Amino acid sequence: MDYIDRLRRFAVNDPSLDVDQQVEPTALDPRTVAVARLAALVAVGGAEPTYGSLVDEAVTAGATTSEIVDVLAAVVPIVGLPGVVAAAPKLALALGHDPFGADSPG
Repeated sequence: MDYIDRLRRFAVNDPSLDVDQQVEPTALDPRTVAVARLAALVAVGGAEPTYGSLVDEAVTAGATTSEIVDVLAAVVPIVGLPGVVAAAPKLALALGHDPFGADSPG
């Protein structure tokens, strides 16, 4: 199935999308998928445990911690600064850092 047919199926909520497992990306590499999912998680205000699994997925796919943190900056124009501020501690914990600086030198 080409991307146009796939787009049409999404647009009309075609029931075969669930059955055929056609909701998984086909043209994006795993790193890009993982970073996009992190951005979506920030946008929807996802739960803390989900950050851990998606950060693991992103790192496994080759994303750097710097790129993962850049997701926050990238989505500010879309979700707003309050949404990013709410997501930052969850992302910090998922990366293994104290979000309030207790693990920083000084």
